[in-house]
Order: sequence, then structure tokens, then C-alpha cells
Amino acid sequence: MSAYTSPWMNDDLAIFRKSVRQFLRAEFLPHEDRWRAQHHIDREAWLKAGQAGFLLADVPEEYGGGGGTFAYTAVVLEELGYAPVTSFGCSVQEIVAHYVLAYGSETQRRAWLPRMAAGEMVGAIGMTEPGAGSDLQGIKTTARREGDHYVIDGSKTFITNGWHADLICLAVKTDPAQRGARAISLIMVETKDLAGYRVGRTLEKIGQHGQDTCELFFDGVRVPAANLLGSIEGQGFAQMMEQLPYERLLIAVSAVATMELAVDITTQYAKDRKLFGGTLMNLQHTRFALAECKTEAHIGRVFLDSCIERLMAGTLDTATASMAKWWLTDKQCAIADACLQLHGGYGYMVEYPIARIWADSRVQRIYAGANEIMKELVARSL
Repeated sequence: MSAYTSPWMNDDLAIFRKSVRQFLRAEFLPHEDRWRAQHHIDREAWLKAGQAGFLLADVPEEYGGGGGTFAYTAVVLEELGYAPVTSFGCSVQEIVAHYVLAYGSETQRRAWLPRMAAGEMVGAIGMTEPGAGSDLQGIKTTARREGDHYVIDGSKTFITNGWHADLICLAVKTDPAQRGARAISLIMVETKDLAGYRVGRTLEKIGQHGQDTCELFFDGVRVPAANLLGSIEGQGFAQMMEQLPYERLLIAVSAVATMELAVDITTQYAKDRKLFGGTLMNLQHTRFALAECKTEAHIGRVFLDSCIERLMAGTLDTATASMAKWWLTDKQCAIADACLQLHGGYGYMVEYPIARIWADSRVQRIYAGANEIMKELVARSL
């Protein structure tokens, strides 16, 4: 079987991929166990990634980014998946940057994007609340206008990069009297020395232990009114809906890379594992199970490549992005589970990569909109 190459890959991307892979092996992978134990990545890691040019790869150079296409960001996420390194929340950094790029003023773009690209400013998305996850219209955090400031009260939970967050893209209700989407706005919150802002506990999760997932609290926090994203209030829900296909495709990229890694390491394990006078690979069940996983991973890769090409062409619609998110993450979890089973008892040991892959994969079906919500979005397009 000839090796498959994604149609969006080219020589420049291949060189970029090699540099990302070398960087991760030298600078991130040796620290992954420690980051998982401490439940957050070292702050210096963000600066190193920025210096290496791996942050905001698809943001224009005039704002400090790499000036590339989405393909460059996809390469970074793929290499993180292949490493594997799950502690580094750079996908959230990319999402926050694209909110600023799409809806921010020129002043906002020049104030925040270069610092994010350099790793000097870490971004987080403050959408989910204790009582509002996939139903974003159910948020209760408020921002009350007082002169040249907004006064923010409320809380957020399950916030990736929450420990290090310097800039939060915060979903708030700017007009509680309004119902539904028109009540919601996005406000950028700079957290340094911010009175009334507090980072709560780092949450204990089933997997992705190295990502600093936290609770955030806002008690009378005053933020300049100029930090509103967009020209008027009430645009936040529409902005989120427009950007979610980008976020969901980032998740899909990670899902496919993880599938491919799981199949590769399990195939090698099956060839090396001795039993019944031969190897695990000699058993027909093993070969058939891996054949199924390999086939589904390849189908996922081809579908993902189509989505990446459509995103770069500006034609990726919400329904297709939702299909990619739910189907690919479902397959990611199924393949991880099948591959863990083939490892036997060793698959249940955390020291084996497949165990971490299995645990780290589970949340992919939940965040950025639960997969059940993705199916509802696809159904609406029928």
C-alpha cells in the first residue's frame, strides 16, 4: 500500500513539519510527564513556542503571526498529536486569536495578536458556565455598562489555559432584559493585576492532565468598554456561531492524528508481543481489528483533508464542520479503545502511550459542543 499524502501538503509545509517535530521532541516531550503531574505547562514553554514561530501560524504577519494558511496550524496540531503532547493548549490560543482577527478593531489586533504570537500573552475562551455548556444562550455572567467600563459579575468553568490566561475572550450578557442570542456579547478581558478576578481550582480530569483547566470568577471586574469585540453589543452569539467551524476543525485535526498514532503504536506492539509460540500479530483477530482501525483512520484522514481544503477556500459550512467534529472524535475514541484492548493488561497501565491516548481522547466528544449537538446541527441542514 503506497503512502498517502494529504493534498494540501507541499514542500514548505514538509520543512515546517520537520522543524515542529524536532522542537517538540527537544523542548516539550521531555517535560510532558512533569506537566501532567503538576496539571499545567510551564509558562516558559509558551515563550519557546512563540520564539520558534509555532503560534498563530495562520495569522497575518502584520499582526505578528506566521502569515500562512490553516494548513500550517494543522501541521502543528498533528505533530502535537503524534508526539504525543496533550498539555499544550495552543488550539485555544489560535481560536482566541481568530476572534480578535475577525471582529477586533485595528487597535485591538495590534495590542494583542503580536503578544499572543510571541507566547507573551496566553489566551483562553470563557464561554462554559456551571449551568451552561452546549446551550450558550443559557449563560448568566453579566457585563453592566458604567461610563467607559463594563462591570462583570459571574463565573466560568472548564476553562482551558485558565491557570496562565492573560487574555480571555469572555461571553457575557450585556442586556439581561433581552432574550436569547441578542443579549450576548464578547468582551476581551486582560487579567494582569485585575481587581475582582480570581482563578479557582485546577480541575481534576479523567485525561489531558497537563492542561490547566480551571474555574474563573468575576466579582465586580471593571474592563474598558473599548474591549468589546465588534462595533455594538449583542453580536457575541453570532460571532461564536461563525467561529465554531474553525474550532471544530481544530478538534478534528487532533482526532485524526490521534487515530493514526494509536494504530501505528498498536501495530508495532502486536508485531513485538510474543505469545502462543508466535506474535500477537499472527492472530487473525488482531490483524482484522487493526485492518478495521487502519481503514477507518484513513477514511477519517481523507474526510479531514477535504474539510481543510474547504476551510482554506472559504467554503467549509457549519454542517460539514459539525459532521467532522462528531464523526472523527467518535472514531478517535472507538479506535483508541480497540487498540487499548489489543494491548491487554499493558493497555491499562498509564506508562503505555495507548492508555493516555484512551483517557485523553474522551473529552473530544464533549467540548466545543457535545457530539449530540453536532448531530442536531447536521440535522437542521437536511
